[in-house]
Amino acid sequence: MISNISKRYARAFFEIANEGKQIEPYYNELNQFASIVSQNKSLKDFLANPIFEQASKKGVVENIIAKLKLSPMTASFLRLLVDKKRIDILEDIVFGYRQMMDEALKKVRVNVKTAFTLSDEMRSLISASLEKSLGKTVEMTVEEDPTLLGGVVIGVGDTLYDGSIKSQLNNMRNLLGEAR
Repeated sequence: MISNISKRYARAFFEIANEGKQIEPYYNELNQFASIVSQNKSLKDFLANPIFEQASKKGVVENIIAKLKLSPMTASFLRLLVDKKRIDILEDIVFGYRQMMDEALKKVRVNVKTAFTLSDEMRSLISASLEKSLGKTVEMTVEEDPTLLGGVVIGVGDTLYDGSIKSQLNNMRNLLGEAR
């Protein structure tokens, strides 16, 4: 769940990006900056802490902007977040922006967990099946989870399709327990 404030900032930046037909490039820049902040706990704490002066925060943000060679629009947006003391909600803004971008581009992010390594052929088959059933372009992330024993678990947004052997064994165990 992201806050209404985060959604408003995300929507405003998304609308600017959409007007300039720069939806994905602006997202990539924003996400790149947010990744640097989230990976560095000291930096994240510094930017979120109200004790530190805005000028110091702005200087640090300017240095990162210069090193990343961000577009003027993304740089202006990040400066605005610092000025409005909203840089601490950047991750939520990026998340909200990504949701709007995915919706506009008819894209869906799918997480697939398997007990074994998927072949390229199997990945393509799963991706094609999902694209056909969802009617959207699928961006798939695959991770191995040996605790599943076999089968797959597919997460599409808030929906989880659990075809794992572990889940089926648990269901059978529950059914047998109720039959007693």
